[in-house]
Amino acid sequence: MEPLVRIQALTQRLHYLNNQYYQHDISEVSDQEFDRLLAELTQLEKDYPSLASPNSPTQRVGGTVTKQFAQATHRYPMLSLGNTYSEDDLREFDERVQRGLEGAAYAYVCEQKFDGVAMSLGYENGELHQGVTRGDGTRGDVVTANVRTIRTLPLHLHGEFPADAEVRGEVFMPNQVFDDLNQEREQNGEALLANPRNAASGALKLQDSTLVAARRLRFYAYSVLTPGRHFASHSAALEAATAWGLPVSPTWRRCANLQEVLDYIHEWAQKRFELPVNTDGIVIKVDDLRQQDQLGLTAKSPRWAIAYKYPTAAARTRLNEIIYNVGRTGAVTPVALLDPVPLAGTIVKRASVHNANQIALLDLRLGDMVFVEKGGEIIPKITGVDLAARPAEAIPVRFPTECPACGTPLVRPEGEAHFRCPNERGCPPQSKARLEHYVSRKALNIDGLGAETVGRFFDLGLVNTPADIYDLPQRRPELVTLERLGEKSIDNLLAGIEKSKTVPFERVLFGLGIRYVGETVAQKLAQHYRTMAAIMAAPAAELAAVPEVGGVIADSVALWSQQPENQALVQRLAAAGVQLAASGEPPRAVSDRLAGLTFVLSGVFENYSREQLQDLIQQHGGKITGSISKKLSYLVAGENMGPAKREKATTLKVPIISEQELLALLPTGGATDEPTDELPAAGQQGELF
Repeated sequence: MEPLVRIQALTQRLHYLNNQYYQHDISEVSDQEFDRLLAELTQLEKDYPSLASPNSPTQRVGGTVTKQFAQATHRYPMLSLGNTYSEDDLREFDERVQRGLEGAAYAYVCEQKFDGVAMSLGYENGELHQGVTRGDGTRGDVVTANVRTIRTLPLHLHGEFPADAEVRGEVFMPNQVFDDLNQEREQNGEALLANPRNAASGALKLQDSTLVAARRLRFYAYSVLTPGRHFASHSAALEAATAWGLPVSPTWRRCANLQEVLDYIHEWAQKRFELPVNTDGIVIKVDDLRQQDQLGLTAKSPRWAIAYKYPTAAARTRLNEIIYNVGRTGAVTPVALLDPVPLAGTIVKRASVHNANQIALLDLRLGDMVFVEKGGEIIPKITGVDLAARPAEAIPVRFPTECPACGTPLVRPEGEAHFRCPNERGCPPQSKARLEHYVSRKALNIDGLGAETVGRFFDLGLVNTPADIYDLPQRRPELVTLERLGEKSIDNLLAGIEKSKTVPFERVLFGLGIRYVGETVAQKLAQHYRTMAAIMAAPAAELAAVPEVGGVIADSVALWSQQPENQALVQRLAAAGVQLAASGEPPRAVSDRLAGLTFVLSGVFENYSREQLQDLIQQHGGKITGSISKKLSYLVAGENMGPAKREKATTLKVPIISEQELLALLPTGGATDEPTDELPAAGQQGELF
């Protein structure tokens, strides 16, 4: 038999057997026979590599190594859903749907909201050709090689299907797989994974798809999108997806009215814990797709769907001990060690107590029977004490007065709930956490130098500050003597360090770990000042005027900049070649139409996101601020804007304008000086809609 014919026959047979096993729980052949067929196909593809398909069943075990994930733009934006914990809110949602459909009959589809990683899958002529993460909703990472390792996911669709289809769904790690993985890590002395969702997300970002395959991820489809109109309803699309061989959870249900929706919610309040994957609520969608179009979207979410979150689950167990963790900023956080107790489908042994105020408020004592809840179905926390069950010998919990790591007396800054260790440079957990933050994915993202490795280097005395990382190439003779660090790993690590010198300035600024400077603030500071030297030279009052910054952040940045240790750190990073200035030309202004005007934006907007409107204002010379004062020119109000801001603006006689009125103030097409409409003058009250 010709190799091509045999490869095609084996491929078709193995795809069929996979579908029968994973979608219908049918084992038509023994494991030995399946492995024999797979081994034959593997050998044929090795002998005739030009005949191998990217969607071959052999790709289930991985093997592709990706150095860097490309990004792709979603053809259809992946919007988020509005959330509610209230059945009254669902009734209000139903009334809005009624009004929007002008009395026409409609139905809903209810689905479990699986706690995984949103994924967009592209199928062309039935073949899987791309897998893209949600990302920011507009662009995501291309992780196709990793997605192909998911055995429940068909690499080729069955039956009749459109030539072009985008399937959306949730990638997740089953609870049993997560438990097995953590048990293995515990035996190996490795840090435990926090929860199945994070484990799934981390697995998808692994660069070696062989490792991804070992994580045994799964997928549930919840939506099918095609050019044109292939389905009349969402339920018809789900039925079609099932017929094509896609894994669709059988838990969904079509509901004729709101009462049936509520019945579904009540039915699954406890049944959801029997599922193999965590859920964090119910998604309710209008079924008819034309009615979905009629209801439309806001800038961030559809008007035809909403997510209902179940009230937090609670349990009762014994408090045995309180331990204290020291974070990157010196904050000391108490963690409760408990008798293991089942809670929302998991066994809880630890819980957050937040801070010293919470300990005092609850009057916690060792030996107490405490009530534990899961905040957002993920992080357990102590919410109360069963005083009737308090043993006579229970010992009151006393918050420490000295740092549990370095012995430095703790301080509590005015207005803050946390005690902090002020020994920034000499407290080991703080120094280690700053290093881990610097190499993290959203900061420098140094390949080969993750949190575990940099923490190990810190413990060995190889690095103490981010600048020390750039001395590691000169310390290669020491690195080669370390256990579990071979020549190839060292090569990758040193290459990752060199590559980190090209990371953009705003991510370096974020990676420095200045208190209160998150991703957004770092980006705003980098855009405004362009260089690290300019930021460090700016006084607090000037920093506070930068959009998204404000007084507290400005004081923190100015204080950080004044410290000699940080000045020396920046000098060493500059000498190492790290990017400490923004690249390219500063953004050019489109016009000065809004020069001298300041704006506050609040709510959800129809045509633009809040960030896009902020950019438009700044391009035309306007300024953005976060607070309302008499000096404010306009409050731009969207849907569901904060009532406190509206009230304050009204009291101070600040004009309140709509998105359309803001756009009318701009030059037509961004080129002319004439606005299309008049705006209320600053100091006069304008109408919202």
